[in-house]
Amino acid sequence: MNLKKYSSFITIFIAALIGLIIHKVITHFIIPTAFEDNFIYSTPLLYVLFAILSMAIVFALAKVKEVALNYVGYAFLAFTTLKMVIAYALLRPIIHIHLAKTPTEKMNFFFIFIYFLAIETYLTIRILNNKQ
Repeated sequence: MNLKKYSSFITIFIAALIGLIIHKVITHFIIPTAFEDNFIYSTPLLYVLFAILSMAIVFALAKVKEVALNYVGYAFLAFTTLKMVIAYALLRPIIHIHLAKTPTEKMNFFFIFIYFLAIETYLTIRILNNKQ
């Protein structure tokens, strides 16, 4: 089996797993358990959702690279914008609730979003630098 073909997906999976473990360890000491138990979206669910979105984006970018290398950057911007729309749709219920836990849940959500955005950016740079 050719692992190089799947290296981006493996990178996303490993980064998501490591990020989730570190995130859970840190939040265990910072966020009260009562807050975290009442989150609309649990932290593992957000990691899974954003990992799936990131894998879809990287897969689409790989396909765009095969067709037209010059459009990978534009495709990244388009797919990232689409991901932001999806993230906003997920964030709407959190925004409209005004509880004591809401700022903590917003920070949790945005941290995960930014973490996966950084991973996608890194992988896109790797795709662009690997011109073949």
